[in-house]
Amino acid sequence: MTSFVVKAAPQPQGAEQLDFDEKTMWRGKTICVGDEVFLFAAEHNGGNGLYARGMVTAATRGAGIRVSITVKRTAVATRPLGRAALRPFRDLPGGGPETEIDHKLYRQATNKIAGISDAAAAFLHGFF
Repeated sequence: MTSFVVKAAPQPQGAEQLDFDEKTMWRGKTICVGDEVFLFAAEHNGGNGLYARGMVTAATRGAGIRVSITVKRTAVATRPLGRAALRPFRDLPGGGPETEIDHKLYRQATNKIAGISDAAAAFLHGFF
């Protein structure tokens, strides 16, 4: 299974199905039905970071680097993980999953869909 992170504006609390239309980076355009996603509510849109995990139920490639996806929420995060928690891991040489997630989500403020490594996905599973 391939895993991705989605950083987007906060979604309705408790919604079972979530829709996103975001730009893609780091293999994000390869997202497809059945892939696992970790959902982050963008702090610059009033969110608090990681809030849910889900499964892609629909994916449509848009113009350029945009992709529209529908996600079925499968779990709610039990611990917080956001920009402040990841900041100490920024730019660590040979950094681990925390460094990868910080780099892909917070190096640029834009919302996005991005592919992550198996190690980063395993790390994020610890928040559920």
